Amino acid sequence: MMMKRTLLFSLAAIAVLAVLAYVVLQGPGEQSRSGSDMLVTYDSAAVVRMEFTGDNGHVVLEKIDGIWTITEPLRYPAEEFMATRAVATGKSLALKSVVSSNPEKQGLFEVDSTGTLVSIFTDRGLAAAFRIGKTTTSFTETYVRAEGSDDVYITDGLIHSTFDKKGTDWRDKTIFQMPRDEIMQVRFSYGDTVFTVARSDTGWMVGSTPIGEPTSFLAALSSFNTQSFIDSAVTSPPTRVATIEVGGAAIHFHEAPSGSDYLVLTSRSPQWFSVPVWKVKQLLLRKQNFETMKR
Repeated sequence: MMMKRTLLFSLAAIAVLAVLAYVVLQGPGEQSRSGSDMLVTYDSAAVVRMEFTGDNGHVVLEKIDGIWTITEPLRYPAEEFMATRAVATGKSLALKSVVSSNPEKQGLFEVDSTGTLVSIFTDRGLAAAFRIGKTTTSFTETYVRAEGSDDVYITDGLIHSTFDKKGTDWRDKTIFQMPRDEIMQVRFSYGDTVFTVARSDTGWMVGSTPIGEPTSFLAALSSFNTQSFIDSAVTSPPTRVATIEVGGAAIHFHEAPSGSDYLVLTSRSPQWFSVPVWKVKQLLLRKQNFETMKR
């Protein structure tokens, strides 16, 4: 009998809590309802400019001659994948539910002035503007709000890092890029030592010696990237240890004072890069390295 009474009390308490939760959520400025609309809409193909204002400052990306370019706080080609992902993500913010319509509570979700402001422009002007807030307690969703609206929504995904980056983080990391099938000849210069690795009708050759296809080398060269840029003036470049000439470009490798990196400069840009030794070693092969590559 006592167990039944306890069970009844428990069920009654649960029912009361459920009613209270419903009342709170349905009260003025607080709602919870399913939704399938998008936060904002715009034509992705027509986007020509994006502005991001958040913890990492103010950053502007513009499409110039069809190429995404950072124009504030510096001027440099942008990482195309990052830029196009930002355009696509902004358009695909599907609304799962409204959590608040009370403007006084926007700070709780960090969709007020503390949230990252994303502004999307086409050639006709501002097409959309919205705030990216904090993640939910599940860490699988994010609070968002369209500028000019008091409604705070939940959308899927951890999207904050897609939009709020430092200007330098948006930069294109490419040092040299060329489809590996289009690489026909590579010339190496190590001081007075010069040799060429080239593709012939019968296969790859180093000088006059037939070799097997240098698969790993070609993979590393065809997409040679960095993670570190040197923006201070390099007035006295350190000793150059090697130069690789390929596809009409020259890639120069210099010793770095730290010894853990190489300083790299190409003939196509005045930008200096810092590249880890392990990555450079994939490219700076000697003639005997190639000669051991059997067909």
